[in-house]
Amino acid sequence: MRRALRTGTLALAVAVMGVAACGPNAALWAPTPEMLAVPAPDSFLVEVETSEGTFDMTMHRAWSPLGVDRMHHLMRNDFYAGARFYRVASGFVAQWGFSGDPALDSLWEGLPIADEPVVESNLQGVVSFARGGAESRSYTLFLNLVDNQRLDEAAAGGVVGYPPIGRVVRGLDVIDGFYPGYTDDPPDQDSITQQGNEYLRRRYPQLDSIVTTRIIYEWR
Repeated sequence: MRRALRTGTLALAVAVMGVAACGPNAALWAPTPEMLAVPAPDSFLVEVETSEGTFDMTMHRAWSPLGVDRMHHLMRNDFYAGARFYRVASGFVAQWGFSGDPALDSLWEGLPIADEPVVESNLQGVVSFARGGAESRSYTLFLNLVDNQRLDEAAAGGVVGYPPIGRVVRGLDVIDGFYPGYTDDPPDQDSITQQGNEYLRRRYPQLDSIVTTRIIYEWR
């Protein structure tokens, strides 16, 4: 579940935002405080198209308001297009989040969200942010492949628990088909941060990936 912040990231994020402000998607490359402050709907249904098939998740703002606000922003703007499921641990979790572009990942790592309490349990099909310490949630997620209630109270970096943000409502069989063959030699997260999908394509070519995310319904 490690997702640690790195020194100097915020300065890099500011620099990248300045360069990319005129890019094709300012919501991803130059997010303003006003953009990030927009609350998500009470809940929303997102369709996640992957290399293995499509699954649907419903996000619930009452479970983790800041977490769901961030997820709504990222998924609405297709941040995860191309993201690999870089950790698939059978009988535990499937983890993803890195966009595959080191510059974009560094920018968002410099925009973490505050910690929140755990109000729902990490049961099978439930999705939560990964984190490695205080205020380290940014864009990496994990999906519980089994009931993992122990994660509700697990301590990491002085923070207790992993707050769920939503649940898979269709397509758990798709997730069960994700390639788990790199368990004994998993990708190195520092190398993903530095080299992105180029590293994953070269060293871990069978990883499944996200094609696109589409928000298909919102409840307000």
